[in-house]
Amino acid sequence: MHTAISAKLINVTAAALTGAALLFGSNAAHANQIVARVSLSQQIMEVTVDGRPTYTWKVSTGDRRHITPTGSFRPTRLHEMWYSKKYDNAPMPHSVFFSGGYAVHATYAINRLGRPASHGCVRLHPDAAADFYQLVEVFGPANTSIVIVK
Repeated sequence: MHTAISAKLINVTAAALTGAALLFGSNAAHANQIVARVSLSQQIMEVTVDGRPTYTWKVSTGDRRHITPTGSFRPTRLHEMWYSKKYDNAPMPHSVFFSGGYAVHATYAINRLGRPASHGCVRLHPDAAADFYQLVEVFGPANTSIVIVK
């Protein structure tokens, strides 16, 4: 784990836990929750932690021939490194799977972020994917929602 990422995650987690303590009772529905909202039209992912905006990242979602499913999902499995069985063992670092073979994961094609370019997955910059993966690990899949909208 990278030291800078670890320090950032510790700070975000500490702030989230402090925020959860402050929110207890008045806004308990947001306590210990991550919501990652992916906009297909804007090609961004906005992450809120305990109801507070925390990150906004460019993404690449499905291209014209490959859809990215819309709806609300919970992570089903996490893999620090996964290789696509469907697409020639393509690397999928920091994969957070949310529906069958669809995942939020890192891409090395960072020049394509901000426009549709994937086979349906939600691609992120490697640093952003590592941060998101670690947030899901800390808060847990049961406390994480991935919401994909047009």
